[in-house]
Amino acid sequence: MFTGPTLTPELSVSNIEKSLDFYINLLTFKVKYERKEDKFAMLILGGCEIMIEQVNGYWSTGELAYPYGRGINFQIMVEDVEVIYRRLKAHAYPIKYELTESWYRVDDKLYGQQEFLVMDPDGYLLRLAEDIGEKAV
Repeated sequence: MFTGPTLTPELSVSNIEKSLDFYINLLTFKVKYERKEDKFAMLILGGCEIMIEQVNGYWSTGELAYPYGRGINFQIMVEDVEVIYRRLKAHAYPIKYELTESWYRVDDKLYGQQEFLVMDPDGYLLRLAEDIGEKAV
């Protein structure tokens, strides 16, 4: 019986080593498992799981061109978004949208989060965010 998340994105990447360096050393993901012979890794961060696999033609539905994943962003909830943000800044990694506080209305409440946007080495847009509470509209 499958007991993992019910949606786990698998991202095609141009260079598995470069992507692993970004996700592990900058975003603090951990390797849950990998298949080096397939240039594949399952990564975890808190409750988030993501698969990355070097482009091999198997999953291709069309031509891949940078930036990959156009039209989608992946929100990754973390416990301390500022730590990751500072790590990226310390490594002079480009930030797409600087750290900010945002409030989103859901019915009669506002839900807040600190968040920033960054593109991974292949151009996938990632929104790293931390919950900062709720308030009435």
